[in-house]
Amino acid sequence: MELMRQQEVDEILSELRLDNDQYVQVMDRMTESFNRGLSKEHNAVAAVKMFPTYVRSIPDGTERGKFLALDLGGTNFRVLLIDLKPGHEVRMKSKIYAIPQKIMVGPGRSLFDHIAHCLAMFIKEHKLEAESLPLGFTFSFPCRQEGLTAARLVHWTKGFKCSGVEGEDVVRLLREAVARTREYDIDVVALVNDTVGTLMAVAHKDSKCLIGLIIGTGTNACYMERLENVELWNEDYDDPKEVLINTEWGAFGDDGLLDNILTQYDKNVDEGSMNRGKQLYEKMISGMYMGEVARQVLVKLTKEKLLFNGEISDELFTRGQFYTKYISEIESDAPGDYTNCLQVLEELEIMSPTDEDCAIIRQVCETVSKRAAYLCSAGLAALLNKIDREEVTIAVDGSVYRFHPKVHNLLVEKISELVKPGLKFNVALSMDGSGIGAAIVAAVAERMKAQKRELNNDYI
Repeated sequence: MELMRQQEVDEILSELRLDNDQYVQVMDRMTESFNRGLSKEHNAVAAVKMFPTYVRSIPDGTERGKFLALDLGGTNFRVLLIDLKPGHEVRMKSKIYAIPQKIMVGPGRSLFDHIAHCLAMFIKEHKLEAESLPLGFTFSFPCRQEGLTAARLVHWTKGFKCSGVEGEDVVRLLREAVARTREYDIDVVALVNDTVGTLMAVAHKDSKCLIGLIIGTGTNACYMERLENVELWNEDYDDPKEVLINTEWGAFGDDGLLDNILTQYDKNVDEGSMNRGKQLYEKMISGMYMGEVARQVLVKLTKEKLLFNGEISDELFTRGQFYTKYISEIESDAPGDYTNCLQVLEELEIMSPTDEDCAIIRQVCETVSKRAAYLCSAGLAALLNKIDREEVTIAVDGSVYRFHPKVHNLLVEKISELVKPGLKFNVALSMDGSGIGAAIVAAVAERMKAQKRELNNDYI
């Protein structure tokens, strides 16, 4: 690639290439945001809300039995039947159900009726009508939890806009929809954020697991916090004196703390989103937006005649048409091989691209995905430093982590540079956290209820 062209491309990409000092600043500002969210004085105006989840313990290995799990967090939802056996064995049956677009933006009652109907079909299929099994409900949207089985939706994200749900208790809405079917009975014993489920699925086998991370359609993290630091805690201070905190860190920066690194591309993505001015950190990291950030850059390069001889296809010019999966596919090509890249360009109706075009597209994808992974690392390093334990496992799930060929290594690389010297960490894929994890939360809730009953009986 001729030198002049490469220099111009680098100039355009430079604002997306942050230096280490900038990532340290992001980490420090994230820590500041965590502390504001945890404080009674600042929580109401804090961008990062730090919601207590009311999950007080990770699994201790004694959890047993059958549990249902319901996983709602995107355009599909799943129903699962989980059987926990001795020796960390987990048996699972599950089914995926679609949520039509009209239901995603229609009345909330229709959404919960649809879920209850699908749950009924699953229960019939597995002949569970005679049993009232405990159910863990993964609800992957920002909620203010008021207890393990009570949580009010703060606001919809990820393309949902169902009316009559924001500000309401989603467990109550699910129970009412189940009651309207008159076909079966369930016992919702825990409402679970997907990050909590992700953590619990790994903690079932690894007791050092104290952080859960999602990098998929959206991004969020949870971690185990000491009760003394949770100023809004309103329940008992019995052992264990800790609780999982759902950070809702996707909203980091909504108060201006990321303004110094927001690019024009980020601002354009935000302008075209359904929740303008909200979830700014998420919009720089997650699968719902990463492809669009890359598309904005590709359009700019084409307009500057640095790509495709300045000729842009209608597909590439259309918002949302450069999917995040394209980034993973393009970066999966071996160096100098553009097989996946050419296939993506064909889908975008870009004919006869040169090898130089493909090399530039790859650079754009690598720059956007590296920034996303490093920004995420800054948040994780802030959590590791806050927990301050000698060794911590980070459980991760989500399509960006699973399918991008380099995100795992990028996370490990940048966290290592940012974390306090002497602190060790592992990054582990959580297998089906929002499903199995939800059932494990339900199992832990049942175990702790039983232990409390025993304790109370001892006092009688």
